Amino acid sequence: MKLQKRFIANLAITGVALSVTACSMMGPQQPDWKEDKEYRVTILHTNDHHGRFWQNSKGEYGMAARKTLIDNIREEVALDDGNSLLLSGGDINTGVPESDLQDAEPDFRGMNMLKYDAMALGNHEFDNPLSVLKKQHDWAGFPFLSANILDAKTGKPLFEAYKIFQVNDLKIAVMGLTTDDTAKLGNPEFLEGIRIESPITVAQKLVPELRKKADIVIAVTHMGHYDNGNHGGNAPGDVTLARTVPGIDIVVGGHSQNPLFQPDEQNGTLILQAHEWGKYVGRLDFVYKNGAIVWSEYKLIPVNLKKKVKDAEGNSVRVFIEDEIAQDPTMLEMLSPYQERGQTELGVEIGFSNDDFIGDRSVVRNQETNLGNLISTAMREKVSADIGVMNSGGIRDNLEAGIVTYKSVLKVQPFGNMVSYVDFTAAELTDYLSAAAAKQAGTGAFAQFDGVSLTLKDGKATNIKVNGMALISDKMYRIAMNNYTASGGDGYPKITEHANYVNSGYVDADVLVEYIQNNSPLDGAKFAPTGAVKR
Repeated sequence: MKLQKRFIANLAITGVALSVTACSMMGPQQPDWKEDKEYRVTILHTNDHHGRFWQNSKGEYGMAARKTLIDNIREEVALDDGNSLLLSGGDINTGVPESDLQDAEPDFRGMNMLKYDAMALGNHEFDNPLSVLKKQHDWAGFPFLSANILDAKTGKPLFEAYKIFQVNDLKIAVMGLTTDDTAKLGNPEFLEGIRIESPITVAQKLVPELRKKADIVIAVTHMGHYDNGNHGGNAPGDVTLARTVPGIDIVVGGHSQNPLFQPDEQNGTLILQAHEWGKYVGRLDFVYKNGAIVWSEYKLIPVNLKKKVKDAEGNSVRVFIEDEIAQDPTMLEMLSPYQERGQTELGVEIGFSNDDFIGDRSVVRNQETNLGNLISTAMREKVSADIGVMNSGGIRDNLEAGIVTYKSVLKVQPFGNMVSYVDFTAAELTDYLSAAAAKQAGTGAFAQFDGVSLTLKDGKATNIKVNGMALISDKMYRIAMNNYTASGGDGYPKITEHANYVNSGYVDADVLVEYIQNNSPLDGAKFAPTGAVKR
């Protein structure tokens, strides 16, 4: 492929790329690159895989098609005298029952076959005990990177802070950074012995060191892309990183799960993100010459994604956005036993629903939903509590009308948290409800409730009624929640050391399964939003 053709085809993005040359010129004192020689490099990337090793029911994405695509790109790049790196922005874990039940083994083994070069640790890598994460590292066979996730005892990175790749005559440093929200998003029980520092503070110290060692510095991050740096209730993300820390050429990101069809240039840094689930493979091609990136182009390549169109008879049909990508047979052969094993375990019918229960991320994190009410009710009844509270970030999918299977429930609640409870005085309950009700809409902390009505005024819960009755000052009240929030997850008050705290040992998904079995068919009207909690 000729450089001139590429340049003309993507003139607008070339202007973006030229602005990063200042970063690139601060390389090693004795570089290996040859004067006036053009070095072609391709960065391929994905992020927020979340267990999607298999294609969906519509034949979209999946690691088998991804392998065919990436193999073809690597061959094309090599024929053009280029080199490539394949990176992941993290969050391989949690999202699909077939994967979750098998500790994401098929996903990490699939990434091994895809020959990923490195990945950032995501917050969902801490949904499991550290022993599982280390096992996943062995399955993967490539570096897990995070400069700001440290062993609390040694103060050293839990895995590796960065890795320097020799790409032809170029040294490319890839530094890993993880959102400091992991401290509240990760399961606190699995974060013992781990210290999480600000990724931006760590990068401010590390990047100048890397600029002395490498020609190009890439940050592979799990921090999130937020327009103009407006991160709301989330920790600062990639835009803030780029604006605060000079010297980063490229950010390969994840966490916010939004597609960037063009790089977001900030402070001479190109920020990339490839949506989620392997729906796209991001591809950045650039040319490095005489100590600078002099040209680049970027695209997100859809992996068998489809769109709806009308056929000749006016019927709605799905067609591929781009040409269909064949599934790699060797990947299919490796993954098929995992998929079959998962399907066998998950296909058991447990009940029926007359309505759709809403757990869509964009809805449940912003308002009361019938699914939030259903889950809160199931937890409350299981442990004979007065009130149920559920963090919306723990609700990961809709529960659709029709037959409900074990798989349906695990897609809604994939984390394997335990239902817990605590007996509070009226004063303690008021403080807790004040904190829970104040959780910001749009974040995973946003609370769903059952059994209580209240009005939040100036940060304090007022007019509290439990099952329609006003609080009685000398009465004890039992409140149910999962052990994740009880341990301080999502920034909730930590109550695991309270004298009345009990971890029931019941897995939240199993509690919901039992409730559905006992109350089938589910009636959506019974759980319809009431607006009982006024914020």
